[in-house]
Amino acid sequence: MRSNRQVFLEHLAQTSHEPLAVEITAASGAVLYGPDGTSYLDLISGIAVSNLGHCHPDVVEAVQRQAEKFMHVMVYGELIQAPQNDLAAELTSLLPASLNCCYFVNSGSEAIEGAMKLAKRATGRTEIISFHKAYHGSTQGALSIMGDEFFKTAYRPLLPDTRQISYGSVADLAFITQKTACVIVEPVQGEAGAVLPPEGYLKLLASKCKDVGALLIADEIQTAFRRTGPMFASLSAGIIPDVLVLAKSMGGGMPIGSFIADKKLMGVFAENPVLGHITTFGGHPVSCAAALAALKVTRHIPESEIVRKGELFRERLVHPAVKEITGKGLMLGVKLESETLNRELIRRCMLRGVFTDWFLFAPDKLRIAPPLIIDDHQIFMACEVILQVLDELSQKQ
Repeated sequence: MRSNRQVFLEHLAQTSHEPLAVEITAASGAVLYGPDGTSYLDLISGIAVSNLGHCHPDVVEAVQRQAEKFMHVMVYGELIQAPQNDLAAELTSLLPASLNCCYFVNSGSEAIEGAMKLAKRATGRTEIISFHKAYHGSTQGALSIMGDEFFKTAYRPLLPDTRQISYGSVADLAFITQKTACVIVEPVQGEAGAVLPPEGYLKLLASKCKDVGALLIADEIQTAFRRTGPMFASLSAGIIPDVLVLAKSMGGGMPIGSFIADKKLMGVFAENPVLGHITTFGGHPVSCAAALAALKVTRHIPESEIVRKGELFRERLVHPAVKEITGKGLMLGVKLESETLNRELIRRCMLRGVFTDWFLFAPDKLRIAPPLIIDDHQIFMACEVILQVLDELSQKQ
């Protein structure tokens, strides 16, 4: 009989020639488990997905309860379904009055695609502006606005009339004009290595968009739901986007995304043409039930607790090889001397039961984005392993 590893390598599409290929058979809280009982402390949460940890009991119960009632019944937007209604009501209750209408989809990439279509349809314009080192997904439209040419060039031609500007550059705001349909921004850049914008920059960006009539789209796929501390990083920065994009941790481990705007703005999808944006599985009732359960737990996590845990990592990860720690809350990037050092650190940490990762556009940075429920002892243990490995690697040099 073939092993699970053999089946994985033979019958599942691979995205690199060197996948981690670590088998996971169970997960709970901030820990993953292998078939032999090996445990791995999860410092990346499936890339900011498992904010509440793995198999949170409230989420599991909600999934089971909804699955017993009904699952998929019809494409999105045709039938009244309580899981969608309840989630939309709870979510919009936490948002400003202008963000009152949710369109539920399956993922972050799909939410970005919908937001881009909404902006073009609502403004009648075609230009879409994003930022260098931005990551918004891997579908063709989202790939078109990615801020890194390495991942794009093999798939050209992509969507026309897109432009990338420098994140944090006030001078580059001049590129936003009356030809611009929208500007898509991450309140904290994720794959750039957990990079914060300069103080006040997002407000200047919002003001520029308003002046020229361009929509401001906040991509909070990674930052929302307390990842950086507040429920929503863009609102905490003092801006109200025209469109808010959510996914990743939204479902408590189940696949779901959403783009949220004003009801009048979202109404452009209903005519010229009718069914201006459609999805079969968007707003899946089981995913919506899971998302509602996750939201009810997340909203009661104190922002101060996330900030405190982030500070614990900063205080302990002091080492000559650590050049800088960027980010906010539990969305941190630990800058090391080189990509080579970082990759070896990640490999050795995994062997010692600490699961870490790097960033797409900052391979010399170690990603620290554990479940928000990680406890102090687990933080201390993770930092101790990282420092031990850094000591070993430093001695080799």
